[in-house]
Amino acid sequence: MKVLIATAITAVTFMPVAAFADDASYCYQLGQTYRRVVGSNSFTGGPVPEAIEGCKTDPKSSIPILEKALRDNKVTLPKRD
Repeated sequence: MKVLIATAITAVTFMPVAAFADDASYCYQLGQTYRRVVGSNSFTGGPVPEAIEGCKTDPKSSIPILEKALRDNKVTLPKRD
């Protein structure tokens, strides 16, 4: 399982910018960036973990929450077309 997660994170990290043209992919990348740079996989409750989970079903609502959380933590957002 850890190998699968590490592989997925590596694959997403090196995806070209065009890969984030759809909301779900971009939202997923924001969530992974937050986990890698700001938080961990062990946090519970609050708007950010809920937004990360929301990427699966409602990325349009989750994206602004994740973007704000990353900007608040001085993290550069991934480029998006």
